[in-house]
Amino acid sequence: MTKHTFVDVPKATAGDRVAILSPAFAAPAVSAAVHEQAMERLTEATGLVPVEYPTTRQLGASAEARAADIEAAFADPSIRAVLATIGGDDQVTVIPHIDTDLLAANPKPFLGYSDNTNLHTLLWNLGVPSYYGGSTQVHLGPGPHLDDVHRTSLRAALLDGGVLTLTDPGESEDFGIEWTDHRALREFGIREPTEPWAWAGARTVVEGRTWGGCIEVIDQIAGANRMPDVADLEGAILLLETSEELPSADSVKRWVRALGERGVLDAVAGVLVARPPVSALDAPRPVAHERARLRAAQRDTIIEQIARYNPDAVICIGVPFGHTRPQWIVPHGNPIRLDGVTRTVSADYS
Repeated sequence: MTKHTFVDVPKATAGDRVAILSPAFAAPAVSAAVHEQAMERLTEATGLVPVEYPTTRQLGASAEARAADIEAAFADPSIRAVLATIGGDDQVTVIPHIDTDLLAANPKPFLGYSDNTNLHTLLWNLGVPSYYGGSTQVHLGPGPHLDDVHRTSLRAALLDGGVLTLTDPGESEDFGIEWTDHRALREFGIREPTEPWAWAGARTVVEGRTWGGCIEVIDQIAGANRMPDVADLEGAILLLETSEELPSADSVKRWVRALGERGVLDAVAGVLVARPPVSALDAPRPVAHERARLRAAQRDTIIEQIARYNPDAVICIGVPFGHTRPQWIVPHGNPIRLDGVTRTVSADYS
């Protein structure tokens, strides 16, 4: 288990207020209808009351303004959790404007993924656990209903706590219907059957606090010199996933190899990798066998690089906690257990 110490973050209860922020891209400005359906579903699923801030729907808000909303949400004692509407690509510029002492003194659950890896890492370095996943504009608003695994993990992160065994929902989509299309409110994107999760490395059981996120964003965090100390990652479970920009297997290899050279792969006890998207909204969809080949190429290069630096690590690839839907929200800073014997994954939401 990592030596880094974490505080206990209390859960919310039905009727509490939660902040809805856009720390990166203000997705609600693109489709208010999807956003408002997301807010209705959040309350229906949790009993919590969403509270928007000045930049939640503001396209082009400055880094300073977005940081001010983050600070305001964490400082307000009536706000019991903070949820991001979506990721983006410039949250790295927001982090320097955040009062870290204020966040450390007012810990509360934060949910988001993708570019929000920046804020997750800031909180992790402060000893504040968070939850990776849960974009309101992607996983709550669109489609005919909430996916069961998302609802279950959303409630676990915000309200219920406990230890959950992560399961394969059996189907997956890389992207949904464009938000400006009225069908986005009632239809999912194109879904296909999933493959079994891939296991590699040692056939043993490891458990550790998690750190990680979107690997393209981790590259920015490293460049900005905001990574956790390698010593603090000793015995941790590394989370890795790739974005809708669909990086090639060669790009992924270089990023994972760089983590190896930094000492991260040698320090961790296990690695949990998300099912990657391999098709995009704005490009022709590859045929089925090509989609399978792209996923396999990323899987194989990740396994190869981890084995090069840490053959004793337990590796599980394919769990849907990244840029695909249905999505599990997973702990970031709380423990995950990888059982390489029974080939099961369990996560602690307490």
